Amino acid sequence: QALGEEAASMDVNILLGPGLNIKRSPLCGRNFEYFSEDPYLSGKMAASYIRGIQSKGVYACPKHLAVNSQELRRMAMDAVVDERTLREIYLTGFEIAVKEGHAKAIMSSYNQINGIYANEDKHLLTDILRKEWGFDGTIISDWGAVHTTKGTAEGPLDIEMSVTSDFDDYFLANPLISEIRKGNIDEACVDEKVRNILRMMVRLHMIELTEVPDSDGKKKILVQKNKNRKAGSYNTAKHRFEVLKVARESITLLKNEDRKLPLDPAIDKVLVIGQNAVISQAMGGGSAEIKALYEITPLLGISKFLGGNCEVRYARGYDIPAKKESDHNWQEDSLDASKAAAETAKETEDSARLRKEAVELAKEYKHVIYVGGLNHDQDLEGQDRADLTLPYGQDRLITELLEVRPDMTIVMLAGSPVSMKPWADRAKAIVWMSYSGMEGGTALAEVLFGAVNPSGKLAETLPEEIPECFRKEAYFPGRPLTDEEKKHMNAHLTQTYAEGIFVGYRYYEKNRIPVQFCFGHGLSYTDFTYDNLKIEEIPSKARANGFDVQLQVRNVGALEGKETVQLYLGEKTVSPENPVKELKAFEKICLRPRETKTVLLKITMEDFMHYDEAAGTWRLKHGDYRIYVGSSLQDIQLTQDITI
Repeated sequence: QALGEEAASMDVNILLGPGLNIKRSPLCGRNFEYFSEDPYLSGKMAASYIRGIQSKGVYACPKHLAVNSQELRRMAMDAVVDERTLREIYLTGFEIAVKEGHAKAIMSSYNQINGIYANEDKHLLTDILRKEWGFDGTIISDWGAVHTTKGTAEGPLDIEMSVTSDFDDYFLANPLISEIRKGNIDEACVDEKVRNILRMMVRLHMIELTEVPDSDGKKKILVQKNKNRKAGSYNTAKHRFEVLKVARESITLLKNEDRKLPLDPAIDKVLVIGQNAVISQAMGGGSAEIKALYEITPLLGISKFLGGNCEVRYARGYDIPAKKESDHNWQEDSLDASKAAAETAKETEDSARLRKEAVELAKEYKHVIYVGGLNHDQDLEGQDRADLTLPYGQDRLITELLEVRPDMTIVMLAGSPVSMKPWADRAKAIVWMSYSGMEGGTALAEVLFGAVNPSGKLAETLPEEIPECFRKEAYFPGRPLTDEEKKHMNAHLTQTYAEGIFVGYRYYEKNRIPVQFCFGHGLSYTDFTYDNLKIEEIPSKARANGFDVQLQVRNVGALEGKETVQLYLGEKTVSPENPVKELKAFEKICLRPRETKTVLLKITMEDFMHYDEAAGTWRLKHGDYRIYVGSSLQDIQLTQDITI
């Protein structure tokens, strides 16, 4: 809602988000913009996001439909994906965004899907989006994603966008007029697109239509600017507080051995190490960059929280080499199909000196907080990461710091997974946070010193290493096209989604691969117990019948805290072609000390279905299923079997 109000205050009609592409590989440079590796979670988050924005008279524009899972060659790659995988993994989130979020605009992706550009894909955008899902809004291209005039004009796309200012030369501008006048394209194609655009403008109250009589008594439609649009508001105290609340709830406690956290707010001195403690992150990342009026960094948040009675000292710890200045438009650069994956920045001479200084300083301080991770040199549109290794020699720095200060608190600030394998076993306390907005540093300090009880849960797996299925070039970032493929395909890479539906936790759990921290993981400063699981079938005439899953959660600790109850569903005897279990419902609740709450989660028969490619429809397989309820994918507290 705050985003919608701020967009309205700047007379912005469409906010280009949310991004809800699936985090297929942890290396995708744009993962920091996306919700999850899980399609259900992505869709539910996106639907709420969209409803909030659109409640303020501004459209959201979920993106990028579909199968846009990498940045390298994003404009010149063909995603080869089977229909079941497409439906169950890569389209589910968008379907929820359309049906539950009521999105009125949608952005198509750069890539080809099975040899057809997403912009021109009638199966995706007409058959599925418009006909099956009932979407009657406007379909917008990604910036610079249109490649043809005829194919695009005769396809479902409504608006072509790009990054250059030669608007008359766009494929759907003068070239389209020329083709219509030559008789090569039916003008009815344009009429349909104009209807979709005008419908959007009316819904947004950009224009209003009035019936008026003309001079000969016939009625005509008068189109004029609508003066009744919501005004919105900008940078209000309420918005700043909402930003702070979101940041508080997103910070995730990964590890808290011996209950080292929270730290005592009455300490007299503390050493903060790491450049992510002082970097403002809002102005980086590509399309996601924001001109924030201010940003509370972790160091500022800690200093502000502890006040003048505590000495807060800072040490850089590592060096981030300065980037070369460029006159180029980053958006145009990001469309360069030849851009290679970014190499992990290695330790420089300056980093070696800074590392030694930080280690020596750490010997003098009882309380040390390390704030490292990634920044927008790695989490960046237009490029993918080369590996999961922390940049700038951080692994060595953290290892040496733990040798002299084994109870050091480690904060990983990143928008996508990093390997913590070299030192995670030795660390006592690890906190995970992402790019948390203007008040992120405030929220972090509140969590570290106990003013706020952490309640974030991981929306993606943090693996120990790159999954086997992404180690080979043929899998990620893809293989060059064969000569035969080049004859009928305008692409440079083919990315075969051979892993099928086994993405993220579905892959790790199915193959019994250990991970650093599992999907849904997140600790609290208090403890919760689960009990009294009851499952009741809901009879119905329609297919939407299902089950009410009821349980009780009790806070058995001494602090108020929030817990996200997660429900997973799987076959009792798991078939080779299906995941062990999949997220199907969740609810976040707040409990006072010793308080018990009853949680009701609903699942429908559709939650049991898988897509049958041979039949071209969703199928419900009769048999025995298992319902899992717990605090994370691996921390399952209650199970019960049912028969369909």
